[in-house]
Amino acid sequence: MGKPFKIILSTMAALVLLLIATISILPLIIDPNDFKPEIAAAVKDKTGRDLVLDGELKLSLFPWIGISTGKMALSNASDFQDQAFATLEESDVKVRLLPLLSKKIEVSRIALKGLVLNLAKNKQGISNWDDLTRSGKIQPAPTEDGGKQDQQPTPSAALAAFAIGGITIENARINWNDQQTEQRTEITDLNLNTDKFTFDEPAGVAVSLIAVDSQSQITQAVKLNTELSVNQQLDIFALRHTDLQITTTGETVPGKALTTALTVADIALDSAKQTAKISGLQLTSGEVTLSAELIGTAIKDKPAFQGPVSIAAFSPAKVMQQWAIALPARQDANALSKLSINFDLAATAESAELQNLLLSLDDTQIKGSVGIKDFALPAIVFALHADNLDLDRYLPPADKASKPITTPAIALAIGANALPVETLRKLNAEGTVSMDKLKVNNLLMQDIKLKLKAKNGTINTQQSVNQFYQGGYLGHLTVDTHGDKPTLTVNEKIDHVQLEPLLKDYLGEARMSGIVNASTQLQGRGNKTKELKSSLNGRLNFLVKDSVIKGFNLQHIIDSGKALIKGSALPTDHKNDQTLFSDMSGTATIANGIIQNNDLVAKSSKLQVDGKGNINLISEALDYKIDAKLLNTDATAAEPEQIKGAATIHIAGTLSKPSYSIDIASLLTDKNKAKIDKLINKIDKKLGPGVGDLLKNFLKRESR
Repeated sequence: MGKPFKIILSTMAALVLLLIATISILPLIIDPNDFKPEIAAAVKDKTGRDLVLDGELKLSLFPWIGISTGKMALSNASDFQDQAFATLEESDVKVRLLPLLSKKIEVSRIALKGLVLNLAKNKQGISNWDDLTRSGKIQPAPTEDGGKQDQQPTPSAALAAFAIGGITIENARINWNDQQTEQRTEITDLNLNTDKFTFDEPAGVAVSLIAVDSQSQITQAVKLNTELSVNQQLDIFALRHTDLQITTTGETVPGKALTTALTVADIALDSAKQTAKISGLQLTSGEVTLSAELIGTAIKDKPAFQGPVSIAAFSPAKVMQQWAIALPARQDANALSKLSINFDLAATAESAELQNLLLSLDDTQIKGSVGIKDFALPAIVFALHADNLDLDRYLPPADKASKPITTPAIALAIGANALPVETLRKLNAEGTVSMDKLKVNNLLMQDIKLKLKAKNGTINTQQSVNQFYQGGYLGHLTVDTHGDKPTLTVNEKIDHVQLEPLLKDYLGEARMSGIVNASTQLQGRGNKTKELKSSLNGRLNFLVKDSVIKGFNLQHIIDSGKALIKGSALPTDHKNDQTLFSDMSGTATIANGIIQNNDLVAKSSKLQVDGKGNINLISEALDYKIDAKLLNTDATAAEPEQIKGAATIHIAGTLSKPSYSIDIASLLTDKNKAKIDKLINKIDKKLGPGVGDLLKNFLKRESR
């Protein structure tokens, strides 16, 4: 048996040597360039495109089966004939021969040099590679009952091993031309290098390129380094130590250059289980750093991702400066110095929600949740709570003397009017905002609640302040955007609010004190603030208890007028330059931005005032006339009140700077009025008509 066995081994060895010799000699006697027409014809038959092989083809069979090419070009689709679809300067691909016999594929380094791809889409949305992807799909084989069974790869068809020595792409270029959007992008200096690739083993991957957008003239330099591993079934992919850097330059880029870096410790994708896991993600751009840990499920059928996300503390002011964004004027130069955000992300293809949100802005903390239910028709939902917000820190410096008189609901309406009408019409949102403390325009509020519901062009808000200068506030606003101009309806009410501390905080001084109860019902229409204010119509009711008006001593004004008429010395004893009223009430109508009050009534133990006038909401101008009576005794059931003196006072100026003037003629008794009328008639007869009018005007004296 020994001799036959040796003969067999010798024969096999001789056959192997003969095969090796034959394979080695074949490239010497067979010129692959002779088959260029057949190669081009095969490509034409399969793709309908022309393949031009200008370079030399080189064939090797042992120990590597492979081919090297020179310059070649593939023609474009029929509607894109202005340039070739792809051109290549050099390529080299080889497969080791002997491992193929045991179903092992070992590929040497694949090298492509000077690749140029011209990708395009016409105005009809057809791309120049659509025809290459239209090849028919393999139909499943029919079953015995006429149905079709899924084709599954049999174990015998699987490769025992697969390895690539590496891939090299040098100096490639991709040109993208989208005629629909008129977008043109050029990717140049595209280079790709990979380490040896084997199933289940990590292989290093390095990519670099430069992308230029012709419209914006923005250039992006991209560098990517990672380690990629793939299992033999091609359904589990893993990336480790991923590092991506993008440097953006251009005239419109803040600082003309901005670098963004993304690092990820691990990315695991299991397509069979439809799961994904992203660990150690960190995105940094300038001063801002975002970190995340995400898990994905049903990534093919119904993708969903969730996990914690955080943005480390940074200075918004510095970021705005780096991004060449003008900082807004603000009362506190240290405002916008610190911002951090933490939340749990829950996102799908149709929605996203930020749960367990914690936002810290300077000294304010905001907690809650924010979500978008439907990306196609965005529906925003939110529930937020802030502990202490000093809004004045972020507002421009304000002149206390020129502060506008407004209410929370009107302020909300003005804010809404700052947005385009189309935006308001499309707004779909519902949620609540609450605050422990709020300071705005130097006014202090506690326990604030706001409810918002906006849908189908109608916006409704309900706002309340449970602690507002020892009283409370309740308001409701409706904005209807269905017409050509938004219309609004406002209902507001304040109860038991202390006027003195409110006015002192708001205006810096308090010329009036008391406890006020008031309510308003307003309607308005307009696109701009001035237009909105000038269109306001509605009704106002007010009642002020135990009020004190400082800088306005009504009794002193009357006494001074009477002394002037009598020619006696003016009274000087008016240490308390103020007027006290036990009650002050009235109603008013509001039309076209003018508040008209015709039933002002104010009472005290010594005074009774009736008046009427108006306030211009646009200019805040005052125009009031009041009739004041000094009472000697209060009225009783048996005896009417005894009037000690009376006067007519004119109030002008503005809400912040009112002025007062007294009609001295109103202080005259009937007897004195008759004497003056006779005197004026005599003067007119002797000196001429009109002189008496001068005397009448002289009898009016302004008091401030």
